[in-house]
Amino acid sequence: MIDTPNANWPQLSKMDLLCFSHLRWDFVYQRPQHLLSRFAKHTRVFFIEEPIFHDGSNRLQINETTRNVYVVVPFLQHGLSEEEVLGSQRELLNDLVSVMEINKYCSWYYTPMALPFTEHLEPTVTVYDCMDELSAFKFAPVALKENEQRLLKKADVVFTGGYSIYEAKKHTHPAIYPFPSSIDRAHFAAARGIVQDPADQAHIPHPRFGFYGVIDERFDIEMIAAAATARPDWQFVLIGPVVKIDPATLPKNANIHYLGGKNYKELPHYLAGWDVATIPFAQNESTRFISPTKTPEYLAAGKPVISTPIRDVVSPYGDNKLVHIAANAEEFIAAGDALLAVQDPAPWLTRVDAFLAGNSWDRTWSQMAQHIEARVQSRTQSTSEADTSFVSTQSR
Repeated sequence: MIDTPNANWPQLSKMDLLCFSHLRWDFVYQRPQHLLSRFAKHTRVFFIEEPIFHDGSNRLQINETTRNVYVVVPFLQHGLSEEEVLGSQRELLNDLVSVMEINKYCSWYYTPMALPFTEHLEPTVTVYDCMDELSAFKFAPVALKENEQRLLKKADVVFTGGYSIYEAKKHTHPAIYPFPSSIDRAHFAAARGIVQDPADQAHIPHPRFGFYGVIDERFDIEMIAAAATARPDWQFVLIGPVVKIDPATLPKNANIHYLGGKNYKELPHYLAGWDVATIPFAQNESTRFISPTKTPEYLAAGKPVISTPIRDVVSPYGDNKLVHIAANAEEFIAAGDALLAVQDPAPWLTRVDAFLAGNSWDRTWSQMAQHIEARVQSRTQSTSEADTSFVSTQSR
């Protein structure tokens, strides 16, 4: 544990944080990394990933990737039954708690599927950060919804990744709070001053319409293909890993450029060279409740944005005329034409900066920490009062 307690978070600074995630720490730098790296300034964070199956014996791989952030990967033997997988994860988790001397801690969940091998734990506080409606994603486990119901009963505090998912779940828990995507503003605002293109983007002509993120079943590749076909002089720069869909099904237009995944530090350098940033998510169940982190990131970089009508983009960004909303290729092309014709973006950029002024991951983390701290203090006070009442009764 950190030796010097934080005065603002006297309870949180005395406990470790065990995070159970369906995402890999090194996959895409997003909400979990932003939040947990801030918790790591005050306490140890153990980011426990889903298991990797191999031909060897069961073991844990523990790497301290940055100060106080320990990425924990269970390696399990091939061929285990579902029950044996859960039992092995439980045993390895117990080993982690013992070896790392984890005593007082917060259990933080991104996936309800971790519940079956963690229910035996006795955390000081349990948090469910529901960043997405995972049950709507492709290949979602059948048991996910049932496990989520159990997790909602177990959790002390629930956070949601946006307002739309909050509206859908606000009646499921007495202490649930919406926290939509925030921003590391300085990191992305740096794009406004970058003039040199990365090597793999430098040869691509303008105008460039860019996207970074995961290319999966949520991505409206048909719309991009149609726009690219209709406007062969527009160049589409797509950055990110392709998952859960066959790469062979992606369109091969000469003006669509797949540059693969990039690390978080590189993103502003690519953004700097785009003319328009895009959020081309399909309209389906998997995107119904998403709150794209890239929306404020694109805007902080000073780039005009075209997005499909994702609810958490339409409100507030579309409603405030900060982002153009396009539901199909025809509307996307019309928005692109309009944005490329803008002569003076300064008035729009002034409104963008004013809107983003109060938006930061630091602020989001601080508000989350306040809710958790209040819950721990309330529980501590209740326990103390109960003990006092018991002693008083026994002394009569």
